[in-house]
Amino acid sequence: MSQLNDVLSYLDAHRADARARLFDWLKIESISTDPAYKNDCIKAAEWLKAELASLGIVADVAPTGGHPVVLARTDGRAKKHALFYGHYDVQPVDPLNLWESGPFDPQLITLEDGRKVIRARGAADDKGQVMTFIEACRAWKEVTGALPIGITFMIEGEEEDGSKHLPAFVVANRERLKADIALVCDTSMWDQGTPQITTGLRGMVYEELTVKAANRDLHSGLYGGGAQNPIRVLNKILADLHDAEGRVTLKDFYVGVPETPKQVLDQWASLGLTSDSFLKPIGLSEPAGEKGRMLIEMVQSRPTCDVNGIIGGYTGVGAKTVIAAEASAKVSFRLVGDQDPAKIRDAFHAHVHARLPKDCTVEFISHKGSPAITLPFDMPDLVAAKSALHDEWGVDAVTLGSGGSIPIVGDFKKSLGF
Repeated sequence: MSQLNDVLSYLDAHRADARARLFDWLKIESISTDPAYKNDCIKAAEWLKAELASLGIVADVAPTGGHPVVLARTDGRAKKHALFYGHYDVQPVDPLNLWESGPFDPQLITLEDGRKVIRARGAADDKGQVMTFIEACRAWKEVTGALPIGITFMIEGEEEDGSKHLPAFVVANRERLKADIALVCDTSMWDQGTPQITTGLRGMVYEELTVKAANRDLHSGLYGGGAQNPIRVLNKILADLHDAEGRVTLKDFYVGVPETPKQVLDQWASLGLTSDSFLKPIGLSEPAGEKGRMLIEMVQSRPTCDVNGIIGGYTGVGAKTVIAAEASAKVSFRLVGDQDPAKIRDAFHAHVHARLPKDCTVEFISHKGSPAITLPFDMPDLVAAKSALHDEWGVDAVTLGSGGSIPIVGDFKKSLGF
């Protein structure tokens, strides 16, 4: 415990230096989904390699079919070994007009309630979390001369793009990635004073579809009423994805969805997540999910379907009376329990084809799917982590599923045996 106190004191004394290093990384525009930022992603990986080298840890910037993986392995005092996973890529920054400062110009700001936060793309997902772990490693090495356990760092560059090249990388590097436990640091706290351990992740299915009709855009004055309108067809397809109760209408969608035990529901209810606390700050007032479910269930333990983007027709300034030749949408499904991504994808395709008029065709782009994953509540490492967090924070850690998805976690379990 004395060593731990010394490590924590070191972190407090060197906080400004740690923040400066994080800011340097946040300035790199590592947007993985846009090919225009390929060199920036490589730059972010090389920056991290150099940062690990400053700790005496030799890292590789390992190629994949897409953006590279930063991979390093180092021993510790104990034989136990952990695989630490994170990502250096970030999501696109649009719409730029909603940013109060540049997305890659990190700022330390004070909120109205007095909290200080770092504002920049990647500060909370996931460069901030990765650097928190690396700074902890730095402190342990500076204070004690070594890490307490062995660590393998695997920091990828495509998490925000579905980690589509990482499963093959994991299989190819199975021996280098052997560990006793995998630690994923891409999650959050319950609130500023309550730590949280994420014990489950929702799975994901992501689809793009384009509905096509005529062989060119048409004038609505000449063809309106006689020609199929792909935008109208697409709207019908998307509107039919939910019923009046907020449930997803795909055939057999809820097969494999478990009911949460009452004692767990009671624990979640005691956390007091309300519409006022969760929705009011973003300008909303009423939960939009399945009727009869608590808000906390809607956002982390129930499956969902959301339309993430719609494109079609004329969207410029002013009027243009056009019937578009095609219309597209991006649709995502968050999965729980034993829902099968492949079966959900097939059910979605069937839903679309069943609503397609004779003169329309559809094309799909299917992104890699991932199943949900849940940790057992009596897992020894989880129990130890809860105990450690209680000692540090003086309150019990919340154990809760995440509404988000980290696609590679399922592959860790399947390929590495965790």
